[in-house]
Amino acid sequence: MRSSFCPSLKLREAASMYFTMIAVFLVILVVALQGTAPRENYFPYKVPLDPEGTLELSWNVSYPREVVYFQILAKELKFGLLFGMSDRGEFENADLAVLWSNGSQSYFGDAWSDQKGHLHMDTQQDYKLLKAHRTTEGLYLLFKRAFSTCDPKDYFIEDGTVHLIYGILDKPVHSLQAINVSAIQRGLQRVQLLKPNITMPNLPTDMKTMEIRTPDVVIPSQETTYWCYMTELPEDFPRHHIVMYESVITAGNEAIVHHMEVFQCAAQFDSFPRYSGPCDSKMKPERLNYCRHVLAAWAMGAQVRCGREAGLAFGGPGSSRYLRLEVHYHNPLVFKGRHDSSGIRLYYTATLRQYDAGIMELGLVYTPMMAIPPGETQFLLTGYCTDKCTQVALPPSGIHIFASQLHTHLTGRKVVTVLSREGKERMIVNADNHYSPHFQGDALMTTCTYNTEDRSRATVGGFGIMEEMCVNYVHYYPQTQLELCKSTVDSGYLHRYFNLVNRFNDEEICMCPLASVSQQFSAIPWNSFNRDVLKSLYDFAPISMHCNKSSAVRFPVRLNGLPRMRKMAAPCTVHA
Repeated sequence: MRSSFCPSLKLREAASMYFTMIAVFLVILVVALQGTAPRENYFPYKVPLDPEGTLELSWNVSYPREVVYFQILAKELKFGLLFGMSDRGEFENADLAVLWSNGSQSYFGDAWSDQKGHLHMDTQQDYKLLKAHRTTEGLYLLFKRAFSTCDPKDYFIEDGTVHLIYGILDKPVHSLQAINVSAIQRGLQRVQLLKPNITMPNLPTDMKTMEIRTPDVVIPSQETTYWCYMTELPEDFPRHHIVMYESVITAGNEAIVHHMEVFQCAAQFDSFPRYSGPCDSKMKPERLNYCRHVLAAWAMGAQVRCGREAGLAFGGPGSSRYLRLEVHYHNPLVFKGRHDSSGIRLYYTATLRQYDAGIMELGLVYTPMMAIPPGETQFLLTGYCTDKCTQVALPPSGIHIFASQLHTHLTGRKVVTVLSREGKERMIVNADNHYSPHFQGDALMTTCTYNTEDRSRATVGGFGIMEEMCVNYVHYYPQTQLELCKSTVDSGYLHRYFNLVNRFNDEEICMCPLASVSQQFSAIPWNSFNRDVLKSLYDFAPISMHCNKSSAVRFPVRLNGLPRMRKMAAPCTVHA
């Protein structure tokens, strides 16, 4: 960190509370540095706030000072913006930093909203403006906020997901109280503000980089697209270890690229056909289904480094040189003609580590059989990785987990993966409290909590952004053949549930045998009986396990109709 100095700024008093005055938007802004700022331009974490990408947030964290430094780039700012935090992304009872203009002067300050969404200046100004300046890119605002302010109107910044909210003012306002939050363009973004404070090892001196990117794709004009692109390593590419990877996003598409994965294909095939197109297209070659070994998995805000002991192996004898890049485009505004060449940058070395690392997927299978009723404030779904899989797939000495990435879609509120042994919780592998009581044996359990208060129909599991996921990508060593250890409810028990609903409701509901699971969930009248029975079904019904190798072949064990938990043969050792 280094300090910098600028001339002091005048303060404007209003109703015994203070706002920091800054210059008019259309000129370059220079303000006082009120405290110690992070090193210039050093903001390692970045996300777009709005779907158009006109507001871009980057941030840095000082753990010794317990302060978050925010930088917002407003590319097309008119008369101000709102930025802040609330418990679940609401504009009521929110903690806000507000920049607004009356057309001639502009103001910045700390504010809060009441239960009706009305804005009030805070008597304790805890959002501290450090710098503001205009460039050809737009207006940059740099400000800071302590984790804890001891102000009851302020949000307490802690580990886990933080719901960031934003609003854009397109008309001048003459006072803070004149801002009507229900009448402005607004939205939310979920991020993990506080990253694990882990000292990362130095990268090797012989490190090289490789970018695996889509070849100038025209993003389809639909809300959800999974795009698959095949590429290959050079012939005779020797064995290397990947020690870090990060995203490479085409400028302007930061709000559309939702997540990406790089898969290595099965070594049993000598060649794979070239392909670039939607992953669900009928034109996609069937052989691409054998490209399932995860080399890199990225979602917004993620960056992974391996420790000194292990690296993700690729290249060399016995390894396929064919790779599949999968990009999830989330295009809610249905932009047309948008070009994209996003992908993942791999950092790799020829100096091999002691262990090969692996990535294992825990949680729930992507299936509509796992559903959340509408109008729920907290609905829990749990995916299991039981001993039926681990006893044949993991070494007797166990595995060491060094990184973990949690993932849901829009209704996810909390995710936690727990290692249970002999009916007792032993260790939390990873938890996010902003994102089952019936322990009977040992298992790795990933539980997701969902909120569907704003939905009128059931939310089913699947790949679409309006569908749901419950995933934990666990990075571990030594590498095994286990690629995926997930579960879903037994299909026979779910069929009994639909029959029960059909029998015990007042009106006749068509649960036609040919209707899809999604259609049957859509037909259910969501009264308290149907909700409670579904919750009990997910809590106590037998499960069907998916215990898969990277070749898409399942391990040869019985995986259907399993009880929820059994003693796990190979425990996990978790490294902080």
